[in-house]
Amino acid sequence: MKSRILPIVAGVALLLGGASCNDYLDKEVDLTQQAENVFGDYDMTRGFLAHLYESLPDAFAPYNSGDLQNGSRDNMTDNSISYWSGHYYHSVVNDGFTANNHFYSTYYWNRNYPAIRGCNQFLLNARASVIGNAEKQGDDNRLYDRWIAEARVLRAIFHFDLAQWFGDIPIVGDDENGTPIILTPSSTLPGRTPCADALKWVADECDKYKDDLPFRYANEEENWGRVNGAAAYALKARALLYRASPLHNPANNQSWWEEAARACQDFFTKNAQQNDPYRLYRTADDDPQQNYYQCFVSNPVLNNEYILSRSVWTTRVIEECLAPVGFQGNASSYSRTNPTQNLVDSYETINGLPIDKDPSYDPQNPYANRDPRLEQTIFHHGTVWGDRLNNEERTIDVTFGEGVDFQSLHGGTMTGYYTKKFVNNMSWDKPSNYRHACPIFRYGEMLLNAAEALNECGRTNEAYTYINELRSRVGMPPYSGMDQATLRERIRNERRIELCFEDHRFFDERRWKLFEGKTPSSELNEPYYRQVYNLYGVTVHPAQREVFVYGPASTYPTRVFNAPKNYFIPIPYSETVKAHLPQTPGWEL
Repeated sequence: MKSRILPIVAGVALLLGGASCNDYLDKEVDLTQQAENVFGDYDMTRGFLAHLYESLPDAFAPYNSGDLQNGSRDNMTDNSISYWSGHYYHSVVNDGFTANNHFYSTYYWNRNYPAIRGCNQFLLNARASVIGNAEKQGDDNRLYDRWIAEARVLRAIFHFDLAQWFGDIPIVGDDENGTPIILTPSSTLPGRTPCADALKWVADECDKYKDDLPFRYANEEENWGRVNGAAAYALKARALLYRASPLHNPANNQSWWEEAARACQDFFTKNAQQNDPYRLYRTADDDPQQNYYQCFVSNPVLNNEYILSRSVWTTRVIEECLAPVGFQGNASSYSRTNPTQNLVDSYETINGLPIDKDPSYDPQNPYANRDPRLEQTIFHHGTVWGDRLNNEERTIDVTFGEGVDFQSLHGGTMTGYYTKKFVNNMSWDKPSNYRHACPIFRYGEMLLNAAEALNECGRTNEAYTYINELRSRVGMPPYSGMDQATLRERIRNERRIELCFEDHRFFDERRWKLFEGKTPSSELNEPYYRQVYNLYGVTVHPAQREVFVYGPASTYPTRVFNAPKNYFIPIPYSETVKAHLPQTPGWEL
């Protein structure tokens, strides 16, 4: 796959070494001549900033990472299971890693801290005299100030990414004089800042610089993928929402929820002032049966719902990773992300009720009269799919042991389901590449953030406005008349289905502390959609009286979660030794 965020000057990445080192304690390079070469030149300065974007979070990255990942990170949650036995995801699900060999520890530590180092190098060396800082019409107004704000918000994003994975983290920001910190081997590494404080630091950084950026770029063709003011508002809101959540706010400090709600509402106030505000994606004919699906495939680039996108991939790898295995030709699918019955059952009936609360729900006709997002997100037995123009359209068949979409040499389903979200209806005999963009922040998430924060701080009646706007896009009945606890459950459920496969569920399960007070055996009498330890699927048996037989998933039917250990991942053991950092609780060797 090839990515395009914005023009990048070739070779700049190596000149300062900021993003090429393996960890942020590597020896500082001599900047005397190199800083002059790079930051004395406009194009190379611009290229250095552009290179920092390569480290942004990316929910699509695993699809292009070979056999050890190539599936959604939701495979580490109750939303889906990885078909492929060699995937790293299984070791997370069964707590099979140590601090010496935890893949994600090394990956996120060694990606984010070099990126933070690069941001600090840019902040320390970029020059207004080279970039220019004149008052202008359009996106380039006070360009030096804008680029500095971009780098500072990027630095905040990288710290947020570290905090959600590791919890307490060293903040490598500015020293007591306000000078960006460049660590050297002789530097004293900052200690691990408590996660709640780190999240507040992220929010405060966004607050300082969010209005130095255009809220939305006028020329998005040129600036698509650049950090804008809206992204800074969105990051502030998400950071404060996480901080206020049970994991970081055990005393349920209501002022933290109020701060999160205010940050969300600030975004919507600012957005409403724009000539071209962000909004939910809808098709030209506003079709509830297509609005959600088309948001992610029709043209995810320059999409009015996407506030910040990681990158644009022109590829068919995502189709090959997700589509049912029976679709073969000059391209093949290996389908290693299988949604669970837990996720499928979380979709309400069209009446707006959980399936166990609606007498009209028929487990032998399970996909009829459901939230339209089910059909737009998940391939199931009986889904009609395939390129009609090339005579490839057919009905998906996951019949146990014999269905064309059950299993093949390199893929299959362990639950009876495949992932449809992000998948274009490609001809497999005449395969094409499609543009894919992974949302980091989107308008739909902001609606959910606002609804959750308002409900938690006791403003339940205000929360309905935001959650019902999201539901209206897919024609689902509005919520009303619920108490706080009931609406909390519905908001969490809405968030689960709306944001699935976008790298949210792993963190939501933890910040809400869904594992607390439960065990695999104690939750067995709950509906599947409320169980977090036990994972389920469906087996299709057409020869039996009951075609759909529900039960434990055929691999990894039970997850392991040890508290406090599994709330966060460990710092790589080598880093704790090198930097004298305390290890994440529970991961001590």
